[in-house]
Amino acid sequence: MAIVTVGQLEEHLGLPEDTALADTGLLADKIAAAQGHLERLLGYAIESEFGGQDQPEIPEPLREAVLQLAAWWYEQREAAITGTIVARAPHSIDEIVQEYREFTF
Repeated sequence: MAIVTVGQLEEHLGLPEDTALADTGLLADKIAAAQGHLERLLGYAIESEFGGQDQPEIPEPLREAVLQLAAWWYEQREAAITGTIVARAPHSIDEIVQEYREFTF
């Protein structure tokens, strides 16, 4: 189950209502893909560690990471960007993953 809702992603993106309604399925797909990617980077399923009975709440930084990645993938639907300079935002997904990652050897 996704740790963020389509409504939360719509709000994060600032989508007008007519666009949000038309893209509901696409937004749900981006959330699922972003959470799956984040979980592979973390080394565990988020809901196996957080949010269940007798577990800590899902950390807001993990929700934010899913929102940021899903929003990026929604807005940048191609594999490459040309004609512009792109830089990583400080304190973004990479830093969130490092904070919550399970390290195993």
